[in-house]
Amino acid sequence: MILSTQEHITEYTDKGWWGKKTLIEYFKEHVELQPEHTALVDPPDRQELTGTAPERLTYAQLDRAVDAVATSLAGMGIGKDDIVMVQLPNTWELAMLYLAICRTGAIISPAPMQWRFRELQYIGDLTRAKALITVTEFKNFAHGTMAYKLQANSNKMEHVITLEDIRKMTRGNGDSRLLDSIPIDANDIFTICWTSGTEAESKGCPLSHNNWLYQCNVGIGTADIRPGDVQMTAGPLVNMASLGTTYIPWIILGGTFVLHHPFNLPVFIRQMMEEKVNYTLLVPAVANIMVKHPQSDQFRFESIRSITLGSAPPSLFTIREFKKRWGIDIGNIWGQNEGTAIVSGARDVPEVEKRVDHLPQFGKAGAQWASDTSGIHTKLVDPDTGSEVTDIGGVGELAYKGPNVIPGYFRRPDLDAKSFDEQGYFYTGDLFQIKEGNYVSFFDRKKDIIIRGGYNISAQEVENILLSHSKVAEVAAVGMPDEKLGERTCIYVVPRPGETFDLQELVDFMTEQGCAVYKLPERLEIVEEIPRNPVGKILKSILRSDLEKKIKMSS
Repeated sequence: MILSTQEHITEYTDKGWWGKKTLIEYFKEHVELQPEHTALVDPPDRQELTGTAPERLTYAQLDRAVDAVATSLAGMGIGKDDIVMVQLPNTWELAMLYLAICRTGAIISPAPMQWRFRELQYIGDLTRAKALITVTEFKNFAHGTMAYKLQANSNKMEHVITLEDIRKMTRGNGDSRLLDSIPIDANDIFTICWTSGTEAESKGCPLSHNNWLYQCNVGIGTADIRPGDVQMTAGPLVNMASLGTTYIPWIILGGTFVLHHPFNLPVFIRQMMEEKVNYTLLVPAVANIMVKHPQSDQFRFESIRSITLGSAPPSLFTIREFKKRWGIDIGNIWGQNEGTAIVSGARDVPEVEKRVDHLPQFGKAGAQWASDTSGIHTKLVDPDTGSEVTDIGGVGELAYKGPNVIPGYFRRPDLDAKSFDEQGYFYTGDLFQIKEGNYVSFFDRKKDIIIRGGYNISAQEVENILLSHSKVAEVAAVGMPDEKLGERTCIYVVPRPGETFDLQELVDFMTEQGCAVYKLPERLEIVEEIPRNPVGKILKSILRSDLEKKIKMSS
């Protein structure tokens, strides 16, 4: 499935930003060069997650599993341009499936484990997914039962495949002649990941092999990831945060990929030391906990060269402490599932004081960075006037285009019309401020989203669901600052006359609607009215200010 225009393919290929080599070909090269090298490492607590023992696979073993599973899937009728939804925890089988599904010519569409019927039904219907791969049960939730319910409500989904089924497939034989005959182009879509924002429903972000390769080669240079590195993902292997910062770089560079998640600090620390990890991505809250840990003096991190922090700006204290204690350079990364990304690493921003909030303005004329970013173009645009912001200190919405950006949202031309301008710039919804020396700094979110532990929550979606509750007259959802997760969801609710309820009743209601766990509100403020401007728009700045005051008073 090629979604890029021929004009972009020709331009980006002629300029050397795109090529003909696929991610499968990168992987096969590592198999040939280092068949006995460890490729994948399971989480040590896998037994608790899936009921099966953790495993370690060499490249030769992984290659056999990829081809065996791909052959089985092809035998089930899964082929070129079919879409396969996958909802699995971070085990080696999930990492393998990205390659196996691609070998059939199909496209993987991964989903977080927290998603429930509502979210999965939407993306299943939109993509017309042919199959869903999932677990029978995970953390006391019957994913298998939900999967068969989804299949019963779909006229497109032909197969529900369990993790147990996949494990049986890996023991079969692969038909390399069949698989090698399937045409796979570097401009074919490799993944359709999902993002949430101001829209009530998730948005599909299709990225091709070439999109991913350009994106990750930029990250490899700026974050100083090297061939043969041991890389670890601390987050779910379902979106840009883990795929773009660790998984695809591992496919490009070889080395070893270590899996972790759900996050468990003692297990994570042990993995970092025992597996001699060279690079990983973390959220700032975890990094803060690590340097303040009572046993931090016992952490042996000699192997770690660099770490990047994403989802929120890092603290200067944390960056300094990592460098002082362990000699580790902490980088700062901003990115989106749409393929936009800027990385502030030690090579581009050597001064740690700047690295906290200074990001290289990729795409600015005349600016040179650690990686070749010549294909990227960015500009800051005043949201009110539409004019470009160029003065130091000026604030505008970041508009971004390049060989790493999605060609458009999957089957949502209505969203494309609002998100891309006539020059092909994607409007990110994030406000940045211009700094001296070719830098920009994240300023605020233009989009009405809440970011909880790296997951984007649409405030509009939460509000729409709760407005259907019989006792709710009005509702507004806002982000509540949280030291560990960044934000949690707080709801301001106006009850219907004579009605009463508590937070648990509303949480139960959303759960019954099949809403993902991370979207559930964690604080309730009952009010007589929701503040609005003259045209009826909710004044969320007033609600956030009110919430901050209440939190301070109670602390």
